[in-house]
Amino acid sequence: MQVVVECHLLVIIMKKLFLLIALFVVAIMPVEAKKEKVKPEQKGLATINIAKAKAHVEFLASDVLKGREAGTEWGHIAGEYLVAVLKQMGATPLFGNSFVQPFKGYSLYYSKASGYTVVPEGIEQIKKGPYRVANMRNILAKIEGKNPEEIVVVGAHYDHLGYDPMLADDSIYNGADDNASGVQAVLQILQAFLATGQQPEKTVIFALWDGEEKGLCGSKYFVNNFADIKKVKGYMNFDMIGRDCVEDRKNHFNFMYTAKDSVYAEWLKNDIKQYSLALDPSYNSSDDFSRGSDQVSFFNAGASIVWYQTGSHSDYHKPSDESHRINWDKMVEITKSAFLCLWKMANL
Repeated sequence: MQVVVECHLLVIIMKKLFLLIALFVVAIMPVEAKKEKVKPEQKGLATINIAKAKAHVEFLASDVLKGREAGTEWGHIAGEYLVAVLKQMGATPLFGNSFVQPFKGYSLYYSKASGYTVVPEGIEQIKKGPYRVANMRNILAKIEGKNPEEIVVVGAHYDHLGYDPMLADDSIYNGADDNASGVQAVLQILQAFLATGQQPEKTVIFALWDGEEKGLCGSKYFVNNFADIKKVKGYMNFDMIGRDCVEDRKNHFNFMYTAKDSVYAEWLKNDIKQYSLALDPSYNSSDDFSRGSDQVSFFNAGASIVWYQTGSHSDYHKPSDESHRINWDKMVEITKSAFLCLWKMANL
């Protein structure tokens, strides 16, 4: 009789245990349901930080690279550094197995300060007399999109003015803001795209241009020789995003875009609010991007334009444009906002 009672009690205990387990599962289900799924762009955003920004800018703007003038051994070393970073990321080259797109720029022999050309007609004229040749190299990577018929490009030039041994005191034009600041943005945004784990709808090309300081040579060469240039729907440019040029607005930068693309401004406003970005932009729309930086080449090819810039300053094109003057916090916040914008450009 005692055995029967004990068995009966055991059954009751087991039933209660199962009931408690069931009630526990039901109780936690609403909590689990409330957990927000991490969006791909949030995964990417989490990879962008000051440590990476400093690593890239401080190396590119160091005295070791002698101002990384296009066509010099120092410019080539800068390019090799960028290639090494892309390989370490596991990025995919745009063309074949190489990240490098080599090209030549031509200039009149008697004027070192004169611009170089990569346009066949201009080259033909220059070759009629003595001339200079600069061997330059764009560094290009891509993320293939689901729809290869549409492309967006993000770019920044990595060359600067080199060095002048006749300058007293400081002879190196380090170019921390112009444009190591922009280069770090392209590199961090590429890494952020890879971290999302999601293939974008459009193909995204990540471009680091050579020869911008010699006449937009790298971007011009690319636009003139890229077989799929008509597929490029939008171009995002960075040129000097690291300084404070409005004294009483430490988080200020210029956000410039083609007038027909007002949605870009709406995206930025929403992203600043949603992600609590410490940014204070001036919104500037225009129908004319035919001057200024590498966006010119893509504007002339018919692409929509987004251009990030913090403005000119007293160290522009001087040896004093050094990395210790950078506003790291703002530069990284700009990079985050640009990633979010490019993510939408690539997926909508």
